[in-house]
Amino acid sequence: MSSFALFARPAAPFPRPRALACWLIIVAALVFAIVVVGGITRLTESGLSITEWKPIRGIIPPLTADQWQAEFDHYKAIPQYRAFNLGMTVDGFKQIYFWEYLHRLLARAIGMVLALVLAFAWWKRAIPRGFGSRMLIIFALGGLQGVIGWWMVYSGLQFRTEVSHIRLAIHLLAALLIFSALIWTALDLFRLARDAKARPARLSIATGAAIAVLAIQIMLGAFTAGLRAGYAFASWPKMGDQWFPDGGWNPAWNLIANLRDNPIVVQFIHRWFAWVALVAVLLIARRARTLGAVGPVHALATLVILQIMLGIATLMTGVAIPIAVTHQAVAALLLAATVAAAHAIGWRSATTQMTKVS
Repeated sequence: MSSFALFARPAAPFPRPRALACWLIIVAALVFAIVVVGGITRLTESGLSITEWKPIRGIIPPLTADQWQAEFDHYKAIPQYRAFNLGMTVDGFKQIYFWEYLHRLLARAIGMVLALVLAFAWWKRAIPRGFGSRMLIIFALGGLQGVIGWWMVYSGLQFRTEVSHIRLAIHLLAALLIFSALIWTALDLFRLARDAKARPARLSIATGAAIAVLAIQIMLGAFTAGLRAGYAFASWPKMGDQWFPDGGWNPAWNLIANLRDNPIVVQFIHRWFAWVALVAVLLIARRARTLGAVGPVHALATLVILQIMLGIATLMTGVAIPIAVTHQAVAALLLAATVAAAHAIGWRSATTQMTKVS
């Protein structure tokens, strides 16, 4: 096939659901990678090492000694340097710069790959009917995520010594929303590739509620990371010698402030809300098994147990970075398995209803 034929536009629509689904899975894998790198960036306190947002020029890192010194001087002007890294050398700065640079480079790669895939699929008229608007929404969410990322970083450049934990949670949840949308859409497309009459799966109220419970637990995890709450007590199941430590509740703060900003309270809730998330995930697994979706059931059971064990290990090791990063990675995988199970439930339920009607 000549290069001209490869890029020639068909005269009529030529849907390629399987090929498009495979590309979306590749993009989802890149989003998973950026979630993992984001976790490392947060745990190594690297997120504020790049103090400017340069979407285009920022692709090229500092190359000369003068350029590295200029970047380091920008970092030395923010509160985090003066509070925690006073006396850091340029070589030390390069180590934290690496993770933030990699994080931003992955973000650019995700946007570029998704844009190229969508543009090429549109030109080749390969996007199945009804999926064009969904793909554009996912792409728009990716652009919004870039803005949210800078909004998060900006919160730590003037008065704080770290980024806002609330903005950190929004940034993580937005990434996982894109991750989930990519997986759900890819599953719809794979189903369409097998059956041209297949309809998109629908998210039921019950499975949507279970995913929401898991999202809340992930949000609490982001709060725990952002507030450094995981360092408060390196013991389990008790916090020190008590189930809830004396003085842990700040009477000077209102209820919302304690739930949102108090590291001890946040760690306590994150510990025990995990069991609520466990029940929600197992209920989805049970429903999926009833409908014959065996694969997602095994994945859910394995991942949810592993995730709880990793959460406990993260606490017991004083937030050892390898374990903490694995904990965040498995959270994303658990979400993916939950979305896959919810998709299977939605598709099988819809198929059963259509069979009864016919």
